[in-house]
Amino acid sequence: MTGIIISAVILMAFLGLILGIIIGAFAKIFRVETDPRVELVTELLPGANCGGCGTAGCADFAKSVVAGINPPGKCPVCSAEQVTSIAKALGIEVGSVDKKKAIVRCGGDVNQTKRSATYIGVADCVSASMVGGGFKGCASGCLGLGTCANKCPFGAIEMINSLAVIHEELCVGCGSCVAACPRGVIQLVPADAAVHVYCNSLDKGVDKKKVCNVPCIGCRKCVKAFPDKFIINGFRAEVNYAAEILPTVEEAESVGCPTGALLSAVAHLNIEQNNPDWSPAK
Repeated sequence: MTGIIISAVILMAFLGLILGIIIGAFAKIFRVETDPRVELVTELLPGANCGGCGTAGCADFAKSVVAGINPPGKCPVCSAEQVTSIAKALGIEVGSVDKKKAIVRCGGDVNQTKRSATYIGVADCVSASMVGGGFKGCASGCLGLGTCANKCPFGAIEMINSLAVIHEELCVGCGSCVAACPRGVIQLVPADAAVHVYCNSLDKGVDKKKVCNVPCIGCRKCVKAFPDKFIINGFRAEVNYAAEILPTVEEAESVGCPTGALLSAVAHLNIEQNNPDWSPAK
C-alpha cells in the first residue's frame, strides 16, 4: 500500500513538472510585450472608466494616447494639471483642451407639461418610450424617469419635479447621459456656455403650447437681438454654440423670452429647486 502511495506521489510530481515546463514554454512563446508608458499614463488618468473619450476605458485610452491616436486632453475627466502631467511624461505637446458639459434641453417639468397617458411600468425612460412613444404630451421632452441620472458616473444629474437637471459643477462632459437618453434631449455643449434654450421640440409654437407652458415658440426675438449668437432651427431657437463669443446671462435676460425657454443654467436650476410653477407672466 505504501509503495502505491509513493508511486502516485512521484507520478503526480512528474506530471506537474511536465505541465509546468509546457506552460512556461507557451508563456514565453506567446508573451505580449507591454509598453511601460501605457501603464504610466493609466496611473496618471483619473480611472473613471466613463467612456467619454470614445474608448472602452482608461486602459484603452492610455494605449491610444501612447500610440498618438488621441491627445491627453480628450479625456473629459482629466484636470488641466493631469493633462499636463501626461504630456510631460510622454514628451508631447499638451494641445488644446475642448471641455464640454451636458445640458437637458427641456424645461417641461411635472408642473409645466401635460401627460398624454398614465404610465405604470419600469421606471426607465427607454422602457417608457417603447410604450406608445412615452406618456408625456410633448413627444420630444424629458420623460423624467431618471435613466440619465442612473447612468451618470459623477452624480451630476438630479431629478427635480420629474425633470433631469444638471449640476454644472459636477458635470465633466463624458456623454454617458447623452447615450442613455432615448429622446435625444441631452446635448454636449462648450463648458463655458452660460445660457441655453430649454426646449427640444421642433414642432410649431401653437402645438407646443398645447402640451407645455414653457416651450420655445420660435418667435425669433433672441435671433433678432443677437443674430450671431442664436440660430433658428425649424420652430425652435438655439444658442449658436459655434459662435466666437457665446451669449451672456445679461444678453439672454435682455431678450425677454416670452415663454421663459431661454434661461441661464443657474436660473434654470434655481427655478426647479425653488419655484417650479414659475412663468414669465408671474
